[in-house]
Amino acid sequence: MKSLISKATGVFLLAGSLTLFAHNHTEKQYDNMDNIVQTAVANDNFSTLVTAVQSADLVEALSGEGPFTVFAPTNDAFAEIPEATLAALLMEENKGQLQGVLTYHVVPGKVLASDLQDGQVVETLNGETIQISLADGAKVNNIEIIETDIKTKNGVIHVINGVLIP
Repeated sequence: MKSLISKATGVFLLAGSLTLFAHNHTEKQYDNMDNIVQTAVANDNFSTLVTAVQSADLVEALSGEGPFTVFAPTNDAFAEIPEATLAALLMEENKGQLQGVLTYHVVPGKVLASDLQDGQVVETLNGETIQISLADGAKVNNIEIIETDIKTKNGVIHVINGVLIP
């Protein structure tokens, strides 16, 4: 996992984006242009995601130069995971597993909604792939993308209503 984090702070810092709070296929620019982590911290709807990123020691990596694209689950999405499972993931001894889950939500490069293609397969920072579907609304691995193109200083955030499991 350390090599993955090194990639995230090294090679993968060359590309990426994260979109947080805009409506589908719209763009929202922030005046202060905070990074991905700062943008998530500023939105109460991402408090569980922020806690998980902190527990996984990924704050520095996701605050790096980027660009990154982050498919960000909401608090409601995390609430769908059994409470005991989420609590176990947040434990120090499960940090590697948590890092794997979280980096499965991050794609190197800045990928805006207009860049997404139906059937597109993209490699995530954890080395596994996700698939984009546009046939019945924008989805990633059959999880709905509910907001898109929140631009940040180091990427873009797309809000999803579920948690991606590698």
